[in-house]
Amino acid sequence: METEISTALIVEILATAANLLYVVFLIREQVICWAFGIIGSALSVYLFIDARLYSEAFLYVFFAAMGAWGWIRWHRRLLASDNPVVTWPARFHWWAVLLGSILALSLGYTMQYHTDAERPLVDAFTTVFSILATFMEITKVMEAWLYWLLINLTSVWLYHDRSLDIYAVLIALYSVLSVWGFISWRRTYRWQLETHAHVAQS
Repeated sequence: METEISTALIVEILATAANLLYVVFLIREQVICWAFGIIGSALSVYLFIDARLYSEAFLYVFFAAMGAWGWIRWHRRLLASDNPVVTWPARFHWWAVLLGSILALSLGYTMQYHTDAERPLVDAFTTVFSILATFMEITKVMEAWLYWLLINLTSVWLYHDRSLDIYAVLIALYSVLSVWGFISWRRTYRWQLETHAHVAQS
């Protein structure tokens, strides 16, 4: 039992370090972020299965796959000098929240009645909206950071409830980084607008 706890702790520490580096490099818009994201996600799958947070485990399998797509997409777009920060109109967000909530409720009730999952509804909501926010990150939608802020604040409680205390601290830090990420990407977006306006006037 002690060996199992020790192994889990080591995996949690390594996953935490990799995931933290992923977010820092993502905020700085550096392609290497996706490599750390893939590593951190792969390690996280083990932890969430062990904690019986199956929706979260599925989420991190998805994160690893999306990390590969993000790496390829950012690399190709950077080579083409075409990887801008963008924004979504309000109607996109309304539809995203509506459809995301329907999917989350469906997933949550499925997990509640067909598995031994803990906190299935909360787990499902953080899972579904994390998938959405990851897609927004890969396509560099600025508002992704606002979604992450809400997801992270909810996840702090969820992870602490399942005794994943290192992850709870990490996600609390993510909440702060989400604010930094939004400010940083908004600064980039405004710079893009100013540069475009300057070029148009030339």
